[in-house]
Amino acid sequence: MGNPEITESVRRRYADLAVAVGEGGSCCGPDEGPVFGSGLYDSDELGAVPGAAAAASLGCGNPTAVAELQPGQVVLDLGSGGGIDVILSARRVAPAGKAYGVDMTDEMLELARRNAAEAGVDNVEFLKGQIERIPLQDSVVDVVISNCVINLSTDKRAVIGEALRVLRPGGTFAVSDVVADPHMDEATRLDMEQWTGCIAGALTREEYAELLEGAGFVDIEIRETHKVHSHAASAIIRARRPAEIR
Repeated sequence: MGNPEITESVRRRYADLAVAVGEGGSCCGPDEGPVFGSGLYDSDELGAVPGAAAAASLGCGNPTAVAELQPGQVVLDLGSGGGIDVILSARRVAPAGKAYGVDMTDEMLELARRNAAEAGVDNVEFLKGQIERIPLQDSVVDVVISNCVINLSTDKRAVIGEALRVLRPGGTFAVSDVVADPHMDEATRLDMEQWTGCIAGALTREEYAELLEGAGFVDIEIRETHKVHSHAASAIIRARRPAEIR
């Protein structure tokens, strides 16, 4: 079950960050270095999005670089924030494809829509909702992406189940997320700042794999890329919805 107090703390933090970016600031502090944010994208990608989309990037990876998107596909970004991954995805699946973004934060949705309009992409749609209850019908998406957001959920089983539900048979789950070391200390786990900062709520590699397998995903791959904390790392997580659910 989810935890409404933690969810509200997460919403409030990212609402404040969206407002800061809208006023010309940046989401990422100077001490975060290259482990989070727009520094994980290459210069061509950053040049293809508005500055505010890059400034609002809080991710721990670059899911569009590993999702192998193809023209004509439908893509869904869970926790789309300022819209950087939706905009990049929309360009890759154009002209016939479409990119959706789901976010629970009004301020981020407003920022993302402005960024998409500035970028000139019209095959996008940003939806208000929680990733535990995705506001899309069953089997309508070819690829689910996300960038350092699933760790923020307090009901990750629901998120994984919803990702499977909206994927078409054979569809791909390709996300960047934080995975915790098995020995992460209890003080870190209980620290709300560490939770809203994408560390305390992270699953271990084994827990992530178990949730994906339990939901019905196959071909599960979890590959760590770089450390983001003394007890956690960024990882590329890929899986596939089978052609037939058993």
